[in-house]
Amino acid sequence: MSTAVIIAIVAIAAAVLGAVVVVTTARQTDVRGAGALSRETRKRDRKATITDGAVTGREVEAAAKSTAVMVAAPAEVAPFVAPDAEAIGVSRRMFFNRAAVGMMSASLGAFGAAVIAFLWKGAEGGFGSKIAAGRVSDILSTIRANDGFLYLAEARAWVTEYPESALTKAKAVYGNQSQVLSGMEAGVVALYQKCPHLGCRVPECKSSQWFECQCHGSQYNRVGEKKGGPAPRGMDRFAVSVTNGVLTIDTGSVFAGPPAGVNTTGQEAEGPHCVGAGEGGH
Repeated sequence: MSTAVIIAIVAIAAAVLGAVVVVTTARQTDVRGAGALSRETRKRDRKATITDGAVTGREVEAAAKSTAVMVAAPAEVAPFVAPDAEAIGVSRRMFFNRAAVGMMSASLGAFGAAVIAFLWKGAEGGFGSKIAAGRVSDILSTIRANDGFLYLAEARAWVTEYPESALTKAKAVYGNQSQVLSGMEAGVVALYQKCPHLGCRVPECKSSQWFECQCHGSQYNRVGEKKGGPAPRGMDRFAVSVTNGVLTIDTGSVFAGPPAGVNTTGQEAEGPHCVGAGEGGH
């Protein structure tokens, strides 16, 4: 293709492009002129007086530029109505509070039931009730076979033989404890295992044939009368009854032991002591 042809093509393209630009510019001018007001028209509008009460554009613009603050009318407050508890359900705090109260109530209830059960005298036996120990003749045979002592764990009691020869003195000392004296008259005495000093369990001493407390050295003869140590009195004893030859120990009725110095049987240590040094020992 020659240079002349190229130049001709370029010229034609430039002419066409120029024609398009001219036509587009003229069209935009026509459109703008169709919708715009002339200067004279706008001047007449500014001088015109509005008599029909309508708001002019100038007044609208002036109001828009105003810095005055419009105060809204106070809003009416509706009265408070409490929400329905069932509708909103139980809050987490309420749930935990109720759970804590429930658990505490259950714990206190269980503790109270346990205390009542502990203090209640069992209708089916056990400590605090009347316990049938067996026939008196069999009990005496067992005591003698065990070197003078018989321990009944269910009654928490020591049962020993009371000599018939000491009944006269026993009536003078235990006359106001008829339920204790009746057992002595049957040949036995039921002693509470607890030491009157500080409550230790008092064991027997087979060598001395006394009861000798290993906690603080209190000593008692075979029928529980104090012989030495810090105890304030002799060993406490249970009420007993004998019916048709059967001994019943009432572990719910405990009588205080005799005062220090009482020795109705006259029994002295029959051998070496297990604790302490004998009469008055600590």
